This record gives sequence, structure tokens and C-alpha cells, in this order.
Amino acid sequence: MRATDMYLKELRAYKPPPSKPTDSEGHVQKFSIPKAPPSPEERNLANDMKAYESQAVEVEGQATAGESEPIEENWFEGADGDDVPEDAAKGH
Repeated sequence: MRATDMYLKELRAYKPPPSKPTDSEGHVQKFSIPKAPPSPEERNLANDMKAYESQAVEVEGQATAGESEPIEENWFEGADGDDVPEDAAKGH
């Protein structure tokens, strides 16, 4: 008899032990349903709305109370060559 024939004979003869319902105890945790999260309706939405409505509105470019008007900067200075120093203009 060859080794492969002996292996197949033993493999066919093998019967696994029957499993019992209690085999998983100690290996698997008991399932418990998690607590449901609170719904948004349960929160105090009225107070949240009042807080939102009472916030100060910020608009870009407008001065707020106690501040001076923002200074507008010219981002294009020097682009046309008017503001370039004479030394730098001669060298190029």
C-alpha cells in the first residue's frame, strides 16, 4: 500500500466528534442589544434656535461696532512697472 492510499483510507475513516450546543460557552460573548441613541426631537431645539438667531452676523468687508473701516489694499501695485524702483528697472 502506498502512503497516499493509507492517508486517504485514514481520512475517510475519520469521524469528527459531534458538537454540542454548549461548546461555544466561554468562547463567545452573549449578545445584548445596544441602547438606542436619543433622537434629535428629544433635544431642546427651541433653545438651540434662539441661540442661533441671536448670533451676530459677520459680513466680510463691513466694520463691526468699535472698529474702523478696513483698509483696502491694492494687490496689483508694481504689476505695471510704475512702482518698481529705478535701479531695478535699469538692471533688466
